[in-house]
Amino acid sequence: MRVLCTATGAASHARALLPLTRALAGAGHEVTLVTTDVIAPFFAAEKMVVHASMPLLPPPPSVSDRTVGVDAEVRFRLRTAQLTGSYAYETLRVLRAVTRGKDPELILRHGIDLGACLLAEELGVPHLPVPSGFVNMLDPASVLTALNDGRDRLGLPTQEDPASLYPYGRLDYLPPSLSFARTPVPVLAYRQSLPLDPAALPAWVTRLPADRPLVFASVGMALPLLHHRAPEGRMPPGVTDPTAQLRTVVAALSLLDVNAIVVTGGIRLDGAEAGPGIHLTDRLPQPLLLECADLLVTHGGYKSVSEAIRTATPMAVFPNFADQPHNAERVQELGFGRRLDHPAPSTLAQTCQEILEDRDAAVRLRAARLAVLGLPDISHAPSDLEDIATNPHRRRLADTRTPPDCGYLDRRPKAEL
Repeated sequence: MRVLCTATGAASHARALLPLTRALAGAGHEVTLVTTDVIAPFFAAEKMVVHASMPLLPPPPSVSDRTVGVDAEVRFRLRTAQLTGSYAYETLRVLRAVTRGKDPELILRHGIDLGACLLAEELGVPHLPVPSGFVNMLDPASVLTALNDGRDRLGLPTQEDPASLYPYGRLDYLPPSLSFARTPVPVLAYRQSLPLDPAALPAWVTRLPADRPLVFASVGMALPLLHHRAPEGRMPPGVTDPTAQLRTVVAALSLLDVNAIVVTGGIRLDGAEAGPGIHLTDRLPQPLLLECADLLVTHGGYKSVSEAIRTATPMAVFPNFADQPHNAERVQELGFGRRLDHPAPSTLAQTCQEILEDRDAAVRLRAARLAVLGLPDISHAPSDLEDIATNPHRRRLADTRTPPDCGYLDRRPKAEL
């Protein structure tokens, strides 16, 4: 089976796709990845063809207001409109060039890759989005007009059903009972095999004293990437400065009796006063460290959140943009941690201490981890996807793993989760 995959954005998008491409290639399928020069190195050692020709995501639309909450919804709508316009047709042009003369039989796409949707419909092949926060946030009705405009351009029939964005469902690494998706969509959910990164934890990490809680903190890779690309590190209007955020995290964790590892993404924190238990590093294999961490202090990216649920690690979430406020709210609703918006160091420190002492959260997370461990291993994905590619009409909008009433929010009391 010939499989075309697309990925763009930050490293988290690569980490979401890699288990799938690795399983497909391992099962003998021909995998082609179209991605950016930022993500391509993550797949350099994989058994697949990689084209680093995907156009980079444009910078987020400028928003002067730095508030969160309702404003996050406005930003998300602006970003959606931005990525379903000319960017989608530029992506389609690139994908057509890569696949010319060797059409794929299945497309696994990044959540906002409308170009891949159009290519799949043009070729008459199934397509599914890989796990992403964008898919969780997106209301398919909000992009139906843009999708139909693209269909009309290509001479394809337009459709009235917003669910036509997901004709074969979506992929995820969390079970339906823990879904972060706002719109119910049939899901093929799998358990990731760990670790993705063959690197071991550095020796200095293994020598940390075990008589105190271990806290892992990160602002993700998207903001540091924007910071490094911005002139003199000046962030676009309305976008959080990761340097300031990291300084807040370091100051907060320095107030606690913990060992803390703060991943900076290469951002320099000159002059930051870190306590004796605080360790700064450019990067570290997060999934591996979460296996032994007592708390994750995070920006709330979906990949980080799902990895923390997979390891039953409670979270203090300070969201920035895109799906992160939504993820933070869902984490708090499920009782897996707390959401904080632009906290002062003292507030963040107090919240972290409360989460570390929250036994109820630990119980809920253990139950969630068992639910994740009950999913089929990712090695089952190739045969399921091959069935979809071979029998697209039979498998269209069919999913034997997802109950028909699966919705966005599980309304059971937290103790039952």
